[in-house]
Amino acid sequence: MGKTASGAVWLNADRLSPWEFWQFWRNTEDADVGRFLRLFTDLPLDEIARLEALEGAEINDAKKVLANEATRLCHGREAAAEAAETARRTFVSGELADGLRTVEVTRADLEPGMRIVDLLVRAGLSESKGAARRLIRDNGARVKGVVVSDEAAVVGVADLDEDDRVMISAGRKRHAVVRCL
Repeated sequence: MGKTASGAVWLNADRLSPWEFWQFWRNTEDADVGRFLRLFTDLPLDEIARLEALEGAEINDAKKVLANEATRLCHGREAAAEAAETARRTFVSGELADGLRTVEVTRADLEPGMRIVDLLVRAGLSESKGAARRLIRDNGARVKGVVVSDEAAVVGVADLDEDDRVMISAGRKRHAVVRCL
């Protein structure tokens, strides 16, 4: 689906988690929803026509159906339900859902503070430190939902929640949990 291997939609959960697979389909362009429903699901054509006719904010319902159905076919009903619940908890409730990509760090790493640039790369949210710096300059990096504007910013133990976790984000749709061991 992408032009490079980094844009690939892998069917193997070891290459792309069911959550990330679900997110790919959920973030489909509005104009592609109907075509993708016909190609990548086994929904009846009359149901696809109904979903394809949705407009405005309602098209998001069709995108969720696409994400659920494509994920169900590839990873199973339970994985699709877990991915949908992770999305709900992350985007609606603002929680740190278990299905998010997780990177583990030691307390010794976090006590002096880890640079957000390094964490973005380590969590797989940025391909390189240079790309992470550009993301920060473009106001696309977040820690606990707050935009990070300083390339030298650090994440430390004070940023952790009661479960020793903190969410970092690249843009509005890509998130990872940093878990302190």
